[in-house]
Amino acid sequence: MNTRLIISLLCAGALAFACGPRSHSEPSALASTQAPHAAAKVAEHPRRAATPVRQAKLDSRLKVDVQSHEVRFALNVANVGNKYVELSFPTGKSYDFVVVDSSGREVWHWSDGRMFTQGVQNKQLGTGDAMQMAEAWKKPMQAGRYTAIATLNASNYPVEQRVDFVVP
Repeated sequence: MNTRLIISLLCAGALAFACGPRSHSEPSALASTQAPHAAAKVAEHPRRAATPVRQAKLDSRLKVDVQSHEVRFALNVANVGNKYVELSFPTGKSYDFVVVDSSGREVWHWSDGRMFTQGVQNKQLGTGDAMQMAEAWKKPMQAGRYTAIATLNASNYPVEQRVDFVVP
C-alpha cells in the first residue's frame, strides 16, 4: 500500500481525535501527558475559595381562597437564590392543581379534559423574580375537608405544595 496515504490517514485521525468534543467531566488528555512537575504546579493553586458559590433556589407557596361559589388556587414560585434559574418544561402543561377529599380520593383535577402542546418550553427566573399560576374550582362538590395539591412540572426543578382547606 502507499505509505503516504497511510501516514496522511493516521495524521487526519489523530487530528480529529485531538480536536473532537469532550465532556467537561472527563480528565483532559493533555493533563496525563504533562510532566509530573506540571501537575504539581496545578495542585499548588487551588480554586478561589473566597468567591461565594452561586446557588439556584426556588421558594414556592400555595394559597387557597375559599369563596361562596368557588375555590381559588394560586401557586407562587420565586427564585430566592443568587443565580438565575432556567425552568425546563417537557410539555405545555407547566403546572397542575388537584383536589382530594379527606379519604384521598380525587374530586377535581384542573388539567382533566384539557389539551397541551408537546413542545418543550423554558422559562427564566432572575434573582428575585417570581411566577404565579392561578386557577379556580367552580362549584365545589359539597362541604367538607379537602387537600389542594399544586405542582410545577419543571423537569429540572419540580415543585409540589399541599394545603388543607375546608368548604363550609
